[in-house]
Amino acid sequence: MSIATTLAVVLSSAALAAGAAGPASADSAKVLPVASVGDIVVDGAHQRVYVSDPTGGKIVVTDYTGAVRATLTGLSGVSGLALSADSGQVYAAVKNGNRIVSVETGTYTQTASYPVGAAPGDLEVVDGRVWFAHGTDFGSLDVSGAEPVVHLAQRGDVGFSGGYGMFLASDPAVPGVLVAGNGGDLAVYDVSADGAALRVKGDMDTAVRQIDLTPDGAQVLTSWASPGHGYGIGAYAATDLAEQTGYPTDAYPNAVRVAPDGSVAGGSDSWYEPDVHIHRPGDRTPVREYDFPNTGNSSGADTLVDGALAWAPDASQVFAVSVNTYGTYTLRGLSDPTKELPTLKVSAPTKSDRAKKLTVTGKLTSKSAVPAGTSLSVTRTDVESPSGKALAAVKTKADGSFSFTDTPPAGGKVTYKVSYAGDATHGAVSGSDAVEVSRKATTLTLNNNGKLYAYGKDVSFTAHLGTTYKNRTVAIYADPYGSDKPKKLLKTAKVNSSGNLSATVDMTRDTTVSAVFAGDARYASKTVKSTAYAKAKVSTTVSKHYKTAKIGSTTYQWFRKNTDPKFTTTMNYYTGRKQRFEVQVYHQGSWYTTGSEYFALGTSGVSVVTLEAPGESGIRARIRSSYINSSSGDTVNSTTHGAWKYITFTN
Repeated sequence: MSIATTLAVVLSSAALAAGAAGPASADSAKVLPVASVGDIVVDGAHQRVYVSDPTGGKIVVTDYTGAVRATLTGLSGVSGLALSADSGQVYAAVKNGNRIVSVETGTYTQTASYPVGAAPGDLEVVDGRVWFAHGTDFGSLDVSGAEPVVHLAQRGDVGFSGGYGMFLASDPAVPGVLVAGNGGDLAVYDVSADGAALRVKGDMDTAVRQIDLTPDGAQVLTSWASPGHGYGIGAYAATDLAEQTGYPTDAYPNAVRVAPDGSVAGGSDSWYEPDVHIHRPGDRTPVREYDFPNTGNSSGADTLVDGALAWAPDASQVFAVSVNTYGTYTLRGLSDPTKELPTLKVSAPTKSDRAKKLTVTGKLTSKSAVPAGTSLSVTRTDVESPSGKALAAVKTKADGSFSFTDTPPAGGKVTYKVSYAGDATHGAVSGSDAVEVSRKATTLTLNNNGKLYAYGKDVSFTAHLGTTYKNRTVAIYADPYGSDKPKKLLKTAKVNSSGNLSATVDMTRDTTVSAVFAGDARYASKTVKSTAYAKAKVSTTVSKHYKTAKIGSTTYQWFRKNTDPKFTTTMNYYTGRKQRFEVQVYHQGSWYTTGSEYFALGTSGVSVVTLEAPGESGIRARIRSSYINSSSGDTVNSTTHGAWKYITFTN
């Protein structure tokens, strides 16, 4: 996968959940491994979706979830698709081969290839014959006999001349009828006998990208209405092609498909508006709309591919193919398209006392009213019932409103979810609201706050938990300073009979330790913190001296006056850490600082510094290396000074 495709997968999969109100999102979405989309057809008998890819020269077969089940290759320029009446074959128009191939739907194998003498485009199956567009004309392929029979140039005296391709339409419930459209011309043909007999011809808009015939045979629908009718689906009487009332959509209409029950799906190439619009027969107000997410790199959302709409035969889903600005194509399954999507609002009090009765109200609304007395399920979720506890169902009033009372047994966040299962004309929907129910406060303490420890010391932190209801579990976490070490759970367990729980921390850095009580039904959650500090690990060795001896009670390293002393400092390492190297000289009974400088540590934590020899004897000096919080380049340890190292120079 390319980076763009991977990004599209992530973004589209994050935007699949159906909303409770407004335009619905797709219920499923899978990126298609295609470079283009020519046509889409649904095989309901096997629950498969076929998508042709002219550029890639292949047909991709998916299940209803969009998972690829087969890929048929070697089909250069494949475009139009059509399903046989018995769902046994899918016919595909292979333009670059001037042929139509037949694919067996049970095995996805190509069973035949029929030369047709022209480059076929849009396909329709009418009474067993395969009708195909070619240029600004159309023809037929009859495979019912011993040999295939092809007829070309069947348009009659209709002057098709548009540049956007030839569109065909039919419906299994209307035998013997084929509709053809091209440019601004539209015609209805009788194809019950051999050849195509023109019934009527008329006009349509030149922007049409798809046409269809209603299952009652009464109307021809076009993806773009005539001028002056706004953006929407055009409708024409099949008898005389007189214009009738169509269905409004958004800019810019580019697809239309009719379900077996007469429901109409209209598509639009809309960046900022819904992309698929579902209408009940004759109803100009959409019963459902779907808005694609934005998986590309523009301000506008993904858009519908021209003509890339198809119904499942049982009208349970509409399938659509969208494309984003990266050129990534996604198959989207739109569920319950013929059902209204109601809105269910739930309102609970913001706060309430535990074991006191409260009232929850709400309202179920939809375009067509849900009957009074409709049953809604109710679930309460709280700390004692994290998976939810079913409460008594509630029934709606005539206006869709409802209310119920409950006495929450547990404190904390209590969520009431109300669900409507839907019916033949309404989709399922749910709503919820939460109330904060009071709980008592408990005591929780943690020791060692503010204490300073030597590097690497194992320190025991003890949490003490006071009175609670049922939960006696405490979790102890350690969060070392520094972005490279995350917060870590040290221990989670029940406190002992004294209410205590301890965990050990290896103090190699300043560390914030926290104790967490999650709360229970009657006592609120609580978190306490204790920050303890750790010194750095600092050691320095001296080399190039010729002997070690005491001056008074202090041990010195003895150097010749012309020898450069070498000091090797080792410190626990952290990115960018430096050690401060300080020099003092002894004069008339007192030590005087002559200078200090910061030197970077290597990744092994070692820093080597060489002092220039004084060239004279009788000088006594001392040095030390230190970690200085912040000044040494980080703040993960507390300021730590190493031991003084004493040196003297002789002849």
